[in-house]
Amino acid sequence: MNDPALILRDVRKRFSNGDKEILALDGVSIEVKPGSVTGLIGPDGAGKTTLMRLCCGLLQLDGGALEVLGMDAANEPAAVQAVIGYMPQRFGLYEDLSVQENLDLYADLQGVPLSAREARYARLMQMTGLAPFTRRLAGKLSGGMKQKLGLACALVRPPALLLLDEPTVGVDPVSRRELWQIVYSQVQEAGMSVLLSTAYLDEAERCDEVVLLHQGKVLGQAPPAAFSQEMQGRTWEVSSERVPVRRLQTTLARQPGIIDAIINGDRVHIITAPDFPPEAINLLPDTADLQIRAVPPRFEDAFIDRLGDTEDAIQATPEIRQVEKRETGGQPIEVENLERHFGSFIAVKKISFSVKQGEIFGLLGANGAGKTTTFRMLCGLLPVSSGKVSVAGHDLRSASARARGRIGYMAQKFSLYGNLTVTQNLRFFSAAYNLHGQAQKQRIHWALEGFELEPYADTNAGTLPLGYKQRLAFAAALMHEPEILFLDEPTSGVDPLARREFWARTNALAEAGVTVLVTTHFMEEADYCDHLVIMAEGTVLAAGTPHEIRAMARTLDHPEPSMEDAFITLIQQQEGGK
Repeated sequence: MNDPALILRDVRKRFSNGDKEILALDGVSIEVKPGSVTGLIGPDGAGKTTLMRLCCGLLQLDGGALEVLGMDAANEPAAVQAVIGYMPQRFGLYEDLSVQENLDLYADLQGVPLSAREARYARLMQMTGLAPFTRRLAGKLSGGMKQKLGLACALVRPPALLLLDEPTVGVDPVSRRELWQIVYSQVQEAGMSVLLSTAYLDEAERCDEVVLLHQGKVLGQAPPAAFSQEMQGRTWEVSSERVPVRRLQTTLARQPGIIDAIINGDRVHIITAPDFPPEAINLLPDTADLQIRAVPPRFEDAFIDRLGDTEDAIQATPEIRQVEKRETGGQPIEVENLERHFGSFIAVKKISFSVKQGEIFGLLGANGAGKTTTFRMLCGLLPVSSGKVSVAGHDLRSASARARGRIGYMAQKFSLYGNLTVTQNLRFFSAAYNLHGQAQKQRIHWALEGFELEPYADTNAGTLPLGYKQRLAFAAALMHEPEILFLDEPTSGVDPLARREFWARTNALAEAGVTVLVTTHFMEEADYCDHLVIMAEGTVLAAGTPHEIRAMARTLDHPEPSMEDAFITLIQQQEGGK
């Protein structure tokens, strides 16, 4: 029982892409302790998924040795697969089968005896909260419920080792916490060993150990606190009542000696270079009320310090033309008593809000709350059942085509053409917005240069790393210089470095007068918004500035709740009040 559940020794894996060879894993050596949760952390393209697929015997080694539960994964892949559980990023649920039918299918595939199924199913349904939904088709479940069903299917035969590849991507904070409770319940009850990868670095801090992977190499393996400890004396929070927090963050990120600057509530969290204690007179000499205080470092600080260069992200922001001030008297987005019916089911129930020009407006909610349905109606992609919706001065019920010509849209899932090159995608989408000739050439050059896509100009979009897919989708949405931009969970699944680049660009758009409406499950990103609406069961649960939303969850015991704390508190209060 004390032997490592997983041992990798000098593991190497290569892939060929045309005439180019990619070394995905370069001499990786790690161990996963039994009965523990080990986090696999790294930026896009670090090799995390490749490592997991090797551990499952789904890929062949190009060098080194890999031992899973005492077995040689290279020579005994079938034996390894018989005793482990694996949940890939896109878990293979059968959407035309019910919850129960999916469980039965995976029990059949994993050889679970009929006599053991009833008790196991009952335990899994109790853990996941899916007991009332066993007859529902998997395709009709919310994103969070699908992830929980996927995890239940991976656990239908209790494995000694469970491999989870980003299991919480695309799910809301409530579902994320529930998924973690399931994982740790299995560790505690069954002594299960778990290796999981995640794009959420706050989740890494919950792991017993963390393996930091970058460009196919291990940069370190230790408890998260050991990584954080290295950052002592270099993490601070900066605030000013005179300077809006988003502008303060952008300004601080450009200052010499500051490695990173991100918004944290009403303050800006910064990392300074070694031996660079920040002083107000050096950072922002024209801001008399600048407050600076030392704060404990987090795992994310160590991650960014080792891997990141946020100055590059700021400098790479493409030039954005200033949007003229609207003279129509209305707001760019106005919603009044909006409803959407699907047969007898009412997904959105008489919601109302408005968005000002140059504002970043956040639309938040748990999976199944109705926010994606609302979002799609505002983009003109879904008909309005009742109510009034005005976008860019046009009523969507009578002039949706004219409104769509003035908005940009970035979908939640990569929706460009994977078999076209980056340049071909940009040419196609610019032509769709009536850009031709020299104007089209100039915008394609703008996108390739400003989003640092030039090295991939002739690469098929489907083969790009996730962070570069995000850049391409963002660039395509901006080709026609829209005055309103809709972003549907644009940072889902991408690493913290790519998220910083994304928000540097989004902030620049807002400063130029572009109106931005964004949905996100990263609650820390909600602090970049000027105003928020939190939806639950098709209605507006809460609305206000980030400061006002957090204040709704403030208590004597918890005087400074995070946005995630506030979100979960509000959702639980709403559920408890039924």
